[in-house]
Amino acid sequence: MPDSEIICEKRGAAGCITLNRPQALNALTHGMVRAIAAALDAWEFDTTVERVVISGAGGRAFCAGGDVRALYDQGRAGDRAGQMRFWNDEYRLNHRIKTYPKPYVALINGIVMGGGVGVSLHGSHRVAGDNFMFAMPEASIGFFPDVGATWFLPRLPGRLGLWAALTGGRFHAGDACAFGLADAYVPAAGLAPLAQALTGSGDTAAIIGGFSAPSPPAALEAARGVIDRCFAAGSLAEILARLDAVTNNETAARAAAAMRRNAPLSMEIALRQMETGVVLNFAQAMRIEYRIVSRVCRSGDFYEGVRALIIDKDQAPKWRPASIAALDPAQAAAYFAPLPEGDLILPALNNEP
Repeated sequence: MPDSEIICEKRGAAGCITLNRPQALNALTHGMVRAIAAALDAWEFDTTVERVVISGAGGRAFCAGGDVRALYDQGRAGDRAGQMRFWNDEYRLNHRIKTYPKPYVALINGIVMGGGVGVSLHGSHRVAGDNFMFAMPEASIGFFPDVGATWFLPRLPGRLGLWAALTGGRFHAGDACAFGLADAYVPAAGLAPLAQALTGSGDTAAIIGGFSAPSPPAALEAARGVIDRCFAAGSLAEILARLDAVTNNETAARAAAAMRRNAPLSMEIALRQMETGVVLNFAQAMRIEYRIVSRVCRSGDFYEGVRALIIDKDQAPKWRPASIAALDPAQAAAYFAPLPEGDLILPALNNEP
C-alpha cells in the first residue's frame, strides 16, 4: 500500500522492505518494527526469497531514528509498559537482523541514526549511497546510544566509537566504507538499478559488486590523531580537558562544544558502554541496553531533552546533574545492573556474533 508507513513485499527473489514515512524522515514506529519482524519470519523459510533488501523512501533519509515523540508521549502519560514493549520488540529485531540466516541488504542513502541504525548496520551487506550520513546523537536528548551501539561502536578503529557516542559526530559515505560501517559504496544514480538487480537470483555480494565504485575519501581520517589522543582519556573530565588543550583545531572545538551541550549522565553511561561493550557478544550488548533503557525511560533527562530539542525547541535543557563535574559515577553504574523483573530474552543461537 503506497500510503502505508512501511511496505513489505516480495519482488522476484527478494523480500523488499521500504520505510515509508518520508515526511518524518522514515522514523521507526512500533508498527514498523512489528511489520519488519513479521516479514523476516515469513521470508526465512520461503525458498523463493533469496535475500532481504531494505531502503528508505523520499531521498532525504534512510531512517532518522525511532519515533521519539511517541515514546515521550507514552512516558508522560504513564504508559511505561507501552514504551518497554517498543524497546523489547525493537531490540529483539536488531538481534534478529544480526543473526538472520539469509543475506540482508541495507541500501542506505541519506540520514541513518538511532533506530535506523538498528535495522541497517546489523545486516550482512551495508551499501552506502552518496548522501549517507550516520550519527548517534542520543546524548543530546538525554538518551544513550542503543540499538546495538554497545557492540559496534567500540569495534570502530581507535577512539572513533567513543567520539561518536559522546559528541554525535558524523560519518559520511567515505568514512563509513573506510571504518567498517558500510561494505560498499554505490553512487546515488546506481541505487535504483541495484535494487532492481537484487530482485534477481544470484550471489548477493557479486550483484552488489557489479554496481560498486571506489568510495569517496574518508574525511575523518585527518581528524583521527586528535580524536584518538583526546578520547583515550579515562574520564569525561579528562577527555574534555584534552580537547580544550588542543588549539586551532575544528575537530577538538566541535567535540568540546558538543560535550558541554549534551546530558552529562547520558555521556557517562555511553562511556561505560564503550568500555564494557568491547568484550560482549551482540546478545549480551542488547541485554545491557535493555537494562539501561528500562531506567532511562524513568529518568528526567530524557523527557527534558526531548522537550528542549524537539517539542519546545528552546535548545536549553536543564540536565540533572547539570555538569560533568557534578557526576557521581555510581549513578551511571546503576543503569547496568540486572533488572529485578528479568533481562531481555533473546533466542540462544550457535552463531552468536
